[in-house]
Amino acid sequence: MRPLLLFAATSAIAMTAACGATGQTSSQAGAPVETRAPNNPDQVPAFEGQTRAPGVATQGTMTHNVVASGLEKPWGLVLLPDGNWLVTEKPGRLRIVSNEGQIGAPISGVPAVDAKGQGGLLDVILSPSFAQDRLVYFSFAQPRQGGNGTAVARARLSDDNTKLENLQVIFEVAQTYDGDKHYGSSLAFAPDGKLYITIGERSDKPKRPDAQNLGTHHGKVVRINADGSVPQDNPFVGRDGALAQNFTYGHRNPQGIAIQPGTGAVWTIEHGTRGGDELNLIEAGSNYGWPIAGYGIEYNGQPIPGMNATAEGTVQPVYYWDPVIAPGGMTFYEGNMFPEWKGNALIGGLGGKHLVRLVLENNRVVGEERLLTGLGERIRDVAVGADGAVWVITDEDNGKLVRLSR
Repeated sequence: MRPLLLFAATSAIAMTAACGATGQTSSQAGAPVETRAPNNPDQVPAFEGQTRAPGVATQGTMTHNVVASGLEKPWGLVLLPDGNWLVTEKPGRLRIVSNEGQIGAPISGVPAVDAKGQGGLLDVILSPSFAQDRLVYFSFAQPRQGGNGTAVARARLSDDNTKLENLQVIFEVAQTYDGDKHYGSSLAFAPDGKLYITIGERSDKPKRPDAQNLGTHHGKVVRINADGSVPQDNPFVGRDGALAQNFTYGHRNPQGIAIQPGTGAVWTIEHGTRGGDELNLIEAGSNYGWPIAGYGIEYNGQPIPGMNATAEGTVQPVYYWDPVIAPGGMTFYEGNMFPEWKGNALIGGLGGKHLVRLVLENNRVVGEERLLTGLGERIRDVAVGADGAVWVITDEDNGKLVRLSR
């Protein structure tokens, strides 16, 4: 998630929620798509374009179709080689949904999950060698004595797609906590086969300092080998008091991660407080600030104690949203249906109820568009189909699988 597009009209495509709705864009330059007052009017970006980038708009018409509905709080979405979709539901179900909209029965063999609050069965991805090994990787809120913790497992999807076989839990957050928020939990394989896992700091004020503590997994991006072992080139291997799986720290609740095509760079999307959602470029060993540095205010409108926009030794976000969009999953566009989107980041907006498209150039955001605004639902995850159409799932009790196309 590179070419610079012409800046376009402020209004992203306003699509109706009906199946087959279309929208037409213009090509004129425009102001940022965000027009609301900021949650924190006193905060100042560290550099030009760090927030409220110029609006862009896709040329031509687009159509979205609700392909399937009736999913319960779907969270993760991944394309199978046969063109169908593997989807998680937070209560603990894994299903295959055909690209025609047929919802399959729950796949057996999923472990127990703690489905309270933000917990449950969360992200899902395929092994880089799925065609040979049929391995599926997924994250979940693992129920434990005295609480829960984020965990990642892998298992073989049976040849008939009905069950998981040879389940192995390959990663468990070291600390158990009795809470129901900020599991993080997005997964991505890098080109070198390393698995990245995002972990939240568990939300509650007493847990916030964990994000700065290398002796915990909370508030971290974790990097492991595909079998769960620790890569010896991880930045904190051998450091006293540090957990060797940790790759970066100072995160609040990153729920999206994607690998940039061509560069292999790792990008994350992070839930901030009011006025502080972030897009981050992940570098080994770096500190992303929370809770000592960041943008935003408490949900009650008060300043966050001890936090400034900048702090020595911390990395600034590439981009932040104020007001927030409550970001979900993310991916980079590499399809052919929307050639002008090549290299752009696509991000689900939960609170914003839209799909965000970010144009990136030299690791900076130079344009933003908001799509599927007429759908009126919380967009949890986004993926690209083999033909270049964009697919999203909505985080609702009656969750939908939606296809965006020309």
